[in-house]
Amino acid sequence: MPRSRRPTRRRRSPWRPLPPGFGALWTTVAVDLIGFGIVFPILPRYAQDLNASPTTVGLVVASFSLAQLACAPLMGRLSDRFGRKPVLLVSLCGTAIGSVMTGLAHSVALLLLGRIVDGASGASVSVAQAAVADVASPSERPRLFGLLGAAFGVGFVLGPAIAALAALDTPRLPFFVAAAIAAVNAVVAVRRLPETRPARAVPAPAAARTPTEEPTPAAAAASTAPAGEGLGRDEPSDRLVPGLEPPGRTGPLSGLPGGVVRLMVVAFAALVAFSGFEATFALLVERRLQLTLSSTAGVFTAIGAALVVVQVTLVHPAVARLGETGALRAGLGANAAGLLLLALDAGWPGIGVALVLLVVGQGLVTPTMASAVAALAPARRRGQVLGAQQSAGSLARVVGPTVAGVLFGQVSVVAPYLAGGALVVVAVLLVPAARSSRDRRAATVPLGT
Repeated sequence: MPRSRRPTRRRRSPWRPLPPGFGALWTTVAVDLIGFGIVFPILPRYAQDLNASPTTVGLVVASFSLAQLACAPLMGRLSDRFGRKPVLLVSLCGTAIGSVMTGLAHSVALLLLGRIVDGASGASVSVAQAAVADVASPSERPRLFGLLGAAFGVGFVLGPAIAALAALDTPRLPFFVAAAIAAVNAVVAVRRLPETRPARAVPAPAAARTPTEEPTPAAAAASTAPAGEGLGRDEPSDRLVPGLEPPGRTGPLSGLPGGVVRLMVVAFAALVAFSGFEATFALLVERRLQLTLSSTAGVFTAIGAALVVVQVTLVHPAVARLGETGALRAGLGANAAGLLLLALDAGWPGIGVALVLLVVGQGLVTPTMASAVAALAPARRRGQVLGAQQSAGSLARVVGPTVAGVLFGQVSVVAPYLAGGALVVVAVLLVPAARSSRDRRAATVPLGT
């Protein structure tokens, strides 16, 4: 009796065709992070050369993230209203202008202004994420967000490398190089970047209905119809039904599912812990292992390169096996383990294992977090919500290094890692549970179909 043949399942490959314009979006994010990566080795010394005090140096460094914090929700709202492409083009031009201002600065005030302009333009990351979410199906979002997240690693590899050009001339040169990259990217984006914003319905004029008018049964049904897949399958409908827009809604998170707010808290807590590690790791290895500054920079370059590999090759298989929320929890768990391991004085072997855990963990957390938020956000507000997420990240990058520095200097050299690990453990517990197994089924649809 012939044996029945099982249907063969095609393996998913991360190298499937990408949506039109994805390359331009990817480059936009990479350019943004290259500019951010330049700051770490160059900006403090550059500010000191302009007679900035240590306190002022800290303000200059924090101004980039503070500007992102203020502008990311606005950029998201503008992209929801006017489209992703024009906002991204303005962002690229702003990055070029801010970099030139930084490179030409002959006073602390102009330097601060240049960093603020650059940081405000850096809010383009959330707009690029919204554009990817616009064109990707729920099953494709984790893969594309993983590839987009790889641009973060590329930025943190190329940023310090560009900063090394300062040794050839002056600390001003890297900022001019970053400006040139952004300007060229803007020119290319004009031709290559498509508009992805979904069409939005026009709400009925307020004068056309009375304050006590009740929605029709059809409108009420439309407002509660499922609109997404996976983690966000029970989100509010993406359809904008005339007369049903909440009249008092002004905040970026008002009227959204509670899971969005919980994810924002998780993202904030995770990045506070990780940015605290970034800010104090050089001090830790200098005290424990007498590692030089150049060697520490090499370690961060290797971390950036490893993040690229993880986000390109590991994210999609992890989501396929664990589901979106499972992969997010796994990444957070790896981060917590890595931070707690750094608190142990285990020499190079312990630090090596801790760095591997942190790279794998952060490589999973960044894209799956963005994908989960995108799944929960209604399409008409996706840019706004992802902008709010980036603002939370910017605030975390202000809070994390500040608190970690105080803990490192005033409490103990291991205090930032113990506190960070505990904070991430709490974040794991706050991750919203998938409402059903549909997010896993969506993530495991055979690729290439």
